[in-house]
Amino acid sequence: MWKNHQWVSLRTRPTGFQSRTAPCGVAPGVHTYDGDVRDLHVLPKAHLHLHFTGSMRHGTLLELAERDGIHLPDALVSEWPPQLTAADEKGWFRFQRLYDVARSVLRTEDDVRRLVLEAAEDDVADGGRWLEIQVDPSGYGARFGGITAFTDLVLDAVRDATQRTGLGMAVVIAANRTRHPLDARTLARLAAQYVDRGVVGFGLSNDERRGRTADFAGAFAIAERAGLLLAPHGGELRGPEHISACLDSLHAGRLGHGVRAAEDPDLLRRIVDTGVALEVCPVSNVALGVYSDLTSVPLPTLLEAGATVALGADDPLLFGSRLAGQYATMRAAHGLTDAQMAELGRMSLRASRAPSDIRDAALADVDAWLAAPEPGA
Repeated sequence: MWKNHQWVSLRTRPTGFQSRTAPCGVAPGVHTYDGDVRDLHVLPKAHLHLHFTGSMRHGTLLELAERDGIHLPDALVSEWPPQLTAADEKGWFRFQRLYDVARSVLRTEDDVRRLVLEAAEDDVADGGRWLEIQVDPSGYGARFGGITAFTDLVLDAVRDATQRTGLGMAVVIAANRTRHPLDARTLARLAAQYVDRGVVGFGLSNDERRGRTADFAGAFAIAERAGLLLAPHGGELRGPEHISACLDSLHAGRLGHGVRAAEDPDLLRRIVDTGVALEVCPVSNVALGVYSDLTSVPLPTLLEAGATVALGADDPLLFGSRLAGQYATMRAAHGLTDAQMAELGRMSLRASRAPSDIRDAALADVDAWLAAPEPGA
């Protein structure tokens, strides 16, 4: 791309993580525009792919661990952000181990409330108007009095964070595909109990190479009958064949990731025709080795086909890049215009379960963002 009248290559593989000096959480190796384009922190957007523990601030992780004498691996302290890969089971195991260690610092109700509030504050700072945070209550129930009590705590924390920050928020309850499908049914019934009380969707996360997706169809049928959004992970670590399985067996209305639909034109056409939205998380895609660099993330292919794309940060604690960083990296990597960035913001809002008043106001503000004079004009 052109920067300061010089061509700058983006085909250097970045680490996939946030530089401590990079604006917007942009990954090192990605060169950002100077002040001649509109500020992406101000662009209204919805955040639809954010995991609970993964949303934690690094400083909060260090503080809580020190408080309780919890030993953290170097990858979460002196070598943070960690070097990760998910190319094989060993790489995924290391990623999951770091996530589990981070989760272990959440010891009190105040810790949970702090995490939710700080996630909301960070999204507001990045232009967020609506956040759907994803959580598997079974990973926290033992410490917080069971999955129902923990869900109540999270929803109360969400309501408090909304009041304090003005950010609209909701919860997606997600099952873990490495556990038994009957556990997923339990969580689907739990999610169904909270329809219209803050839970808007049901998902399926963890390593999509594990387990049989079709075995979770019963859980998704429970969620579907309850009117919940169905949003399983698919199409990141596995390719188009697994996306098809998510559509056929789980009736996905939105796909966690789904980026590899770009590899199959017929599948991509099906996704466009049925209006299934894709929660694309470019920095994590590169960090986990799905793509070699940010220019290889096939966002232009998805957009040219007419797909609905909502950019998400996935796990900022492990990948070092928050919401605005996803927009900034894709603008830099693919030379996207402000009009294209505005449409990405619109698509994220339209793909959300935000109430119509929040969605409509944010869409109007996207139009205002784009209509504002260009910097320096």
